[in-house]
Amino acid sequence: MKVVWQKGDVTVRDVYETLLERRKVAYTSVMTMMKILERKGHLKKRRVDRAYVYRASKPETAVLRSMVGEFVDRVFDGSAQPLLVHLLQDRRLTEEELDEVTRLIRESEE
Repeated sequence: MKVVWQKGDVTVRDVYETLLERRKVAYTSVMTMMKILERKGHLKKRRVDRAYVYRASKPETAVLRSMVGEFVDRVFDGSAQPLLVHLLQDRRLTEEELDEVTRLIRESEE
């Protein structure tokens, strides 16, 4: 999704070549993931000549919210609390991120 958001209209080959610059990935894996993202409604495709061109169907924030929600449901049985505890205990949040979380908690209490 990051590649799609960065580039706009892309083919599977576009995404594959971009990902290949960072790590080894199979073309078929990229194609499968893009089909899954389309099925979930995160991507739209149209046929141009002999290739499908994909684009994001929703804004980044909406897709991330949906993906995080699915993750919390699947991994933590719908409770975000264990995820937050894990992130805090493993020090995966910077001081700035912790400050932002604290600010958001205060705002939600008001």
